[in-house]
Amino acid sequence: MNLKRQTQPRALISLVPMIDVMLILLVFFMVTSTYLNLDMIPALRPSDGGTTQAPAPQGTVMIRIGADGAMVIQGKVHDAPALGQRLSQELAKEPLMQVLILPSGAAPTQSLISVMDAAATAGVQRLRVLRLEARP
Repeated sequence: MNLKRQTQPRALISLVPMIDVMLILLVFFMVTSTYLNLDMIPALRPSDGGTTQAPAPQGTVMIRIGADGAMVIQGKVHDAPALGQRLSQELAKEPLMQVLILPSGAAPTQSLISVMDAAATAGVQRLRVLRLEARP
């Protein structure tokens, strides 16, 4: 006599519920995420002649803020009132002037605020703060 035990059928692992959950998560993240505003990327459009024209050059003033809080423009150290006068003079020459502030990593926050305040008092409309970090 040959007696064999009946083997239990293996439980099947279905991937359908996992795929359903993944699709729901995908739709959720697609709906709730934000995308880049592509209008902020400047693009040159071809003119009638088929060539591209660069925009008119505009003045740029770079202000470095050292670790000691010194405000430097073109190698000359300025205090806040002198910086405001210098920016007013530059702004009179170039109304669309852009001001770049480059603080060092150890620069005091008060120096950055003083530069931004002097620029706002002088009437600067285009102001950027850039942080440069050295790579090891």
